[in-house]
Amino acid sequence: MVTGAAKLRRITEFARDAGVTVRALHLYDRLGLLKPAALTESGYRLYGEPELARLEQILALRFVGFTLEQIKELLGGSTPPLATALRMQREVIVRRKRRLESALAAIDEAARALDAGEPADLWATLRDVIEVFEVQNDWEWTKQYYSGEALERVEELQRTTPASVVEQGQRDWTVLIADVEEAVVRAVDPSSDEARTLANRWRALVGQFTQGDAEVSRGLNRLWNDSTHWPADFKRPWSDAADAFIKAAMNCGT
Repeated sequence: MVTGAAKLRRITEFARDAGVTVRALHLYDRLGLLKPAALTESGYRLYGEPELARLEQILALRFVGFTLEQIKELLGGSTPPLATALRMQREVIVRRKRRLESALAAIDEAARALDAGEPADLWATLRDVIEVFEVQNDWEWTKQYYSGEALERVEELQRTTPASVVEQGQRDWTVLIADVEEAVVRAVDPSSDEARTLANRWRALVGQFTQGDAEVSRGLNRLWNDSTHWPADFKRPWSDAADAFIKAAMNCGT
């Protein structure tokens, strides 16, 4: 029997009022991040005000850049303490803010040069804008993993790939990583058909980046297998468990 059910909301209503999806709440439940207050006799999840407060904490930490795995550790009271972690995250964001401010200043200077009819200065300034945004993407350091030939190919793809394609790829990666993390939580067998499907989606997205170029593929593999030399503020977008799962799933498919 559910106690105080009149004060609780079913998951659909709670998700709508909180501005999140039901799927997100299911994932948070499976990860142990946000459990429902109670269940109805029919098994429906019910949420109250304490769960809303907890959800707001999760969303706030997501907003400032923490992963779900990090949020679980932070809200669980494990080290590093929340205050320390927030200070570290603030330093990362401050560095990114400075880069954006530099980019804005470069754009303003480019606009000034354009208004003044100074094409030579304009193109030099626009080159500065591009360089600033490359740094903002925090991927400059990855160039060391590619051969000269591979790096030329990567930079060519970056120049010629439409922004809409890049944005769609980013969305596809976000969805795929969430699906893989969910599969890990459900203890899906890496040799199962479901895991094979996830592995095929992963290969397809990697293939969009490498375009079948063997040198680019080798550079990408070197990058992701050298975590000890990554910058301190760089975090892989998926958990260690998800990494182990997708590698196992790919090996099962070969």
